[in-house]
Amino acid sequence: MARRDTPEINAGSMADIAFLLLIFFLVTTTMDIDTGISRKLPEKQDPNIKPPILKEKNVFEVNVNRNNQILVEGEIYMDIEDLREAAMKFIDNGGGDAATLKAEGIDPCTWCEGDKDPASS
Repeated sequence: MARRDTPEINAGSMADIAFLLLIFFLVTTTMDIDTGISRKLPEKQDPNIKPPILKEKNVFEVNVNRNNQILVEGEIYMDIEDLREAAMKFIDNGGGDAATLKAEGIDPCTWCEGDKDPASS
């Protein structure tokens, strides 16, 4: 039996068909556009309005570095378990010296029994 030679396929037309298919799929597919987070940004503030006065004694500063160490008030490294207690101690101060507050016309807080530390909130 004699072997038949199979005819060769023209590779030039194969490349044309591949490019036509590629263009067809690029044109017909749809791309989903990420819409982002639906949030309303705050209004732009008037530059003539001064920001409220912020008392340093009312700021409890907590910083976390890249090693996940917590720096409280710029000087104390503490664990996360101790941070809650430190924050509660800062907030639940008691308002400072009652005589000084009354002289300034401010009623001292009698609800909590804090340390009355003037450096705290």
